[in-house]
Amino acid sequence: MSLRFIAALSTRLYRRKLQRYLPPSFNRTVTMTCEKTRLAHKKVELGRHPIFAEITTLDVLRRFMETHVFAVWDFMSLTKRLQQELTCTQLPWLPPTDASAARLINEIVLGEESDDRLGAGHYSHFELYLDAMREIGASTVQIERFIELQRQGMRYTTALQHVDAGQAATAFVTHTLDIALHAPAHRVAAAFLHGRESVIPQMFQTILDDWGITAHQAPTFRYYLERHIEVDAEDHGPAAEQLLARLVADDAQREREVYQTAIAAVESRVQLWDTLRLSMRTPLVQASA
Repeated sequence: MSLRFIAALSTRLYRRKLQRYLPPSFNRTVTMTCEKTRLAHKKVELGRHPIFAEITTLDVLRRFMETHVFAVWDFMSLTKRLQQELTCTQLPWLPPTDASAARLINEIVLGEESDDRLGAGHYSHFELYLDAMREIGASTVQIERFIELQRQGMRYTTALQHVDAGQAATAFVTHTLDIALHAPAHRVAAAFLHGRESVIPQMFQTILDDWGITAHQAPTFRYYLERHIEVDAEDHGPAAEQLLARLVADDAQREREVYQTAIAAVESRVQLWDTLRLSMRTPLVQASA
């Protein structure tokens, strides 16, 4: 029996003995602190992803946007699921059980689904993104066909295959929709906050800081990025934090599940960028073959 094995065994026995004398709240605090630290590290990894510095030409930006648009689209499924949970969207109408939460999510939906349009009018951030794509010559055929197939009744998983959305978009959308459709509300809110609202400002600011494309070349995309940095950091992010806190309500089990979901959401985004980065490196002729 080696000294290393004896030392490890002694450590485990000591921890078990120590746990007998510690209150359950201590173990919960230690676990949550570890999960919080792990989530913070994942967010730092996401914020420093090398993909942002590689958006250096309009050709690369077009390919980036043609995949990223699927993530712009699926975000609204998280948003609308929270609206379903926290407000009344059925008839006959019934008052919400938490009017403050209803107000918070309705304000978020208002901005995401019908924000001020450049010039005049209103449109969703998804439609804003499509305009930005068209402005630089990125193809919207794939995403628009994807939307149309769903309007015709096709399930989103089948539609992704039908339009050949690609590995990066398919994996990311599948993960998002699985949460939006099947997870309890606090898990949805965790993915909404930690996978989107709290990380998007840093990601988008990094794109603006690192990319080699001028505002004159892609003005609408720049507006899209700046708008999200402003709104998510100042309004939607804090509102999403309040929503999540109200849904967790100091429940230990829910708190654990929140961190599990949040970490998985950030990892899904990192995987999206990893896979997309590889495809962006592929020569354009080969990628379209």
